[in-house]
Amino acid sequence: MVYVLLLTSCGSYKKVPYFQDLKYSNGNPEAITNFSPITIQPSDILSISVNSMNPMAYNDSIGRVVGYLVDKDGNIKLPLLGPVKVSGLTTSVAEDQIQRQLKPYLTNAEVVVHMKNFKVSVMGDVARPDVYNVVSDRITLTEALTMAGDLNITAQRTNILLVRELDGKREYIPVDLTSAKVFNSPYFYLRHNDMIYVQPDKTKYAAVDGGYRTFSLVLSGLSLVVVLITSLL
Repeated sequence: MVYVLLLTSCGSYKKVPYFQDLKYSNGNPEAITNFSPITIQPSDILSISVNSMNPMAYNDSIGRVVGYLVDKDGNIKLPLLGPVKVSGLTTSVAEDQIQRQLKPYLTNAEVVVHMKNFKVSVMGDVARPDVYNVVSDRITLTEALTMAGDLNITAQRTNILLVRELDGKREYIPVDLTSAKVFNSPYFYLRHNDMIYVQPDKTKYAAVDGGYRTFSLVLSGLSLVVVLITSLL
């Protein structure tokens, strides 16, 4: 019986470690080929900071605090410029484009564009499921799971679900964290509004179900005792 339990324990442990087939670099770093900068999409909210030699000529106080909403046509409305097409651009390209368009109005203008509403959500069998705001324009799957306190020991590591909405379409992508192939996956770098779902394995259900059954039996036993005592009085 003990031997069987040990075999079961070893078999379960093999499913726990991450990146099990990882080969160490040994001084030969691997080139990153699966990262592409995030592009601005309709419904994004952009924080745009403009500094110049004549700052009084550009009033963007509302934009800095509230941000500029990218409309369904991919435009934002800026002081002095009016509608500016930004959909499909990275934030750095948008900075250059806005800066060029402001040259006739401002001296030595410097523009900084940041995505205000960049967020990812992590739910399921993790320590801290939540919606997480992303400060930079770059976040990985492993970083998001770390922000959520990592997977619980009862979580399935071979079947993480990533749900992505982009350009009016939705994808459902399975991810295996026990394989080092995740580092080269096109889904390793997350996008705005990505949702990660970590499914619990059967042992968690068994533990909860067992606790519920035990509680039910204890409650039934107490009820029986109460009935017996009442009948004797």
